Amino acid sequence: MTTAKEWTKTSWKDYTALQQPNWPDSEKYEKVIDDLSVLPPLVFAGEIRALKEMLAKASRGEAFMLQGGDCSENFTQVTAPNIRETLKVLLQMSVVMTYAGGKPVIKVGRIAGQFAKPRSSDTEWVDGVEIPSYRGDMVNRIDPVKEARIPNPKFMLKGYYMAAATLNLLRAFTRGGYAALHRVQAWNQEFVVQSPMGRSYDRLAKQIDQAIKFMHTIGIPTDIPQVIQTQFFTSHEALLLGYEEAMTRVDSTTGDWYDCSAHLLWIGERTRQVDGAHVEFLRGVLNPIGIKIGPTCEIDDVKRLIETLNPENEAGRLTLITRLGIKNAGNVLPPLLREMKKEGFNIVWSCDPMHANTYTSESGRKTRDFNDIFEEITTFFHIHWAEGTIPGGVHLEMTGKNVTECVGGARNINDAELHHRYHTSCDPRLNAEQSLEVAFQIADMIKH
Repeated sequence: MTTAKEWTKTSWKDYTALQQPNWPDSEKYEKVIDDLSVLPPLVFAGEIRALKEMLAKASRGEAFMLQGGDCSENFTQVTAPNIRETLKVLLQMSVVMTYAGGKPVIKVGRIAGQFAKPRSSDTEWVDGVEIPSYRGDMVNRIDPVKEARIPNPKFMLKGYYMAAATLNLLRAFTRGGYAALHRVQAWNQEFVVQSPMGRSYDRLAKQIDQAIKFMHTIGIPTDIPQVIQTQFFTSHEALLLGYEEAMTRVDSTTGDWYDCSAHLLWIGERTRQVDGAHVEFLRGVLNPIGIKIGPTCEIDDVKRLIETLNPENEAGRLTLITRLGIKNAGNVLPPLLREMKKEGFNIVWSCDPMHANTYTSESGRKTRDFNDIFEEITTFFHIHWAEGTIPGGVHLEMTGKNVTECVGGARNINDAELHHRYHTSCDPRLNAEQSLEVAFQIADMIKH
């Protein structure tokens, strides 16, 4: 199933690997990799194949992918309430988009593994002292002192156990009745109930409730898995190649290689070099793969990436996640779509309206404007319609908490209010209410 060139799960080591920590003790690092490689897989090949089949539908316009979650997960935030609130808002969004948009929604969390982050520099200056950059809880600690920033491979083991605990809870919630459609009204949080979005959601929840009651009344069973359970998948950026290698296993039923750290893995804008280690590693595993595409992308590079990562042009294998920014989307996206359509590539096109719309507010906080986010999503849809291609998904940084990190939205959070509940350790996220607002607006476009 892999390309003709010889691939092994360690062949990435022959290529340049960017964004890797400078582990100070190679023996300790290798010991952790050995320990990880014998631990049970976090996800299973059959689940990964199921996601790929669904994404093949999204590439044809028969489904839509909702991918969302934290910018960077923190170990301290791996708690039952936090996991439940993030799942709850993703379920709320998917119900809105499915019911109002009339299309199945594939639910993929940025969760249970998003513990590492790329950085623009290996070091930063704090109070006149140069210290290593914080690279996520799987690598080092966020405290701005030199000792805390020394990469510690044992944090990768801790990340594995945190991901396992998160997945355990997600599986319990999605299979054990919490995600049942009968509960759509119960998912409403208090702070949403008071808002315009809460009222819209409540109306929709009542309609779903009536539909389920009608099914029950005419004798259609409503205790079937489609009503009382949901499928939920995990994803993260495949950044730490040693960790990903250790989590890569042969599927006993097919003999194929899968990276069992998550269902879907993506390559970031900083690590998508065609001749780089990340692309070499991911070309050999059969998971669905995402590639972040920024405004400076070269069309020929994108083509080579697609041919390297999906030589058989398999539908559902590849998602291109465009992160262009509202200033660039109108210029960059049309020629990109045109060229990939001409080549006949099977691609899920997803819009990340977050990353290229970040700016520093007057109060000095990193933020994003809800209007910019929504405008990039709208532009993404309109350009796809104009080019005769399919808008297949959206990729959001969001949380189930009532944070104040992005300005705008139904409550019109302003710059002066950002400090009230600015909790992110990385990038600003949409709060639950803003996320729901996006879902209603996307639902109208999915119907198109």
